[in-house]
Amino acid sequence: MPGITWRFSTLYSTMNYFELYDIPVSFFPDAAVVKKKFYELSRKYHPDFFSNASEDEQSEVLEKSSLVNKAFKTFSDTDETIKYILQIKGLLEEEEKYKLPADFLMDVMELNEQLMEAKMEDDITAVSNIKSQISNFQSRIYEPVQQIMEHYQEGIVPEKELLQIKEYYYQKKYLNRILVGLN
Repeated sequence: MPGITWRFSTLYSTMNYFELYDIPVSFFPDAAVVKKKFYELSRKYHPDFFSNASEDEQSEVLEKSSLVNKAFKTFSDTDETIKYILQIKGLLEEEEKYKLPADFLMDVMELNEQLMEAKMEDDITAVSNIKSQISNFQSRIYEPVQQIMEHYQEGIVPEKELLQIKEYYYQKKYLNRILVGLN
């Protein structure tokens, strides 16, 4: 096993989650395939199977097991998958301060004002109405990137379209924060 572990370490240290799972890069990876690969890789690199291995090998297996788990968590959340793809493309950085369009921010500010008023008046109907408005807003911002995301092909989609997805990602993230505040 030492040769296999070393090769794995060398190979996977530069490998992304899609390569690790041997699936095509997609904003919507097939959930059944992801789950199957997760179980397969989890069994293959489970630390218990390496209890008699050297300390270095055990450490590497723990890293690989952790990587398998992180990939599964990422693939199980569309927003995290979007974020991950944009990161591996070098288009999104952790803790990035992204400047959202002014018209979007004005619309969101209006929703926030309506929400504050509805909460102050304890108006459940108004809060429900705002949730509906946010849902419609999310659909509206998804529309321009829907085809790009659903039919994404690695190496074919130009950076300009990926940047549209980045804007969508940040807008959706902003709207999700408002929704969390509603609950």
